Amino acid sequence: MTERDRAQQPTTEEELRQVTIGGPTELNGQILLVDYDPDWPIRFEREAAKIRAALGERALMIEHAGSTSVPGLVAKPILDIIVAVVNSRDESTYVPALEAAGYRLHIREPEWEEHRLFKGTHPAVNMHVFTIGSREIRRMLTMRDWLRANEADRELYAATKRELASRTWKYGQHYADAKTTVITEIMARAEAARNS
Repeated sequence: MTERDRAQQPTTEEELRQVTIGGPTELNGQILLVDYDPDWPIRFEREAAKIRAALGERALMIEHAGSTSVPGLVAKPILDIIVAVVNSRDESTYVPALEAAGYRLHIREPEWEEHRLFKGTHPAVNMHVFTIGSREIRRMLTMRDWLRANEADRELYAATKRELASRTWKYGQHYADAKTTVITEIMARAEAARNS
């Protein structure tokens, strides 16, 4: 789905089935949020080294993103990692190497910037693979950097996450979709500050 589509309506079960390899896993519960863990950057560095070892020069960028990359922010205890490759559509150039390193291809979204999502365990990882130069990479890093620097928006985002996490969700994606309004609001401020 495009970011515009995500903002307008929650992802349907059929859409989840279309992009999730093996089908979506039902949550039917609340989202687990934990306080910021100062070990998350250390765990990210270990995972980044593992990814570099698997992909070598094919990994054009490896960045820690998402809430675990923002000191002081509550988060699901899952590291979000961005990996940029020459062409994320060309899975043969990176999927076998990442799978051999222990990551599992979980989501394939050709309609959304050729996004691929891999899952990792020990620690839990959501690895987002995009083509280098993807606007979503820029968006994710802008959000990360803004939340690191802006306490008011960090607190707004944390409060929103806590409130939404306390609800019961059939799929975790629906929780993510519900955050779109506040993310759009924060991103507007981040973009305005960057362009001023």
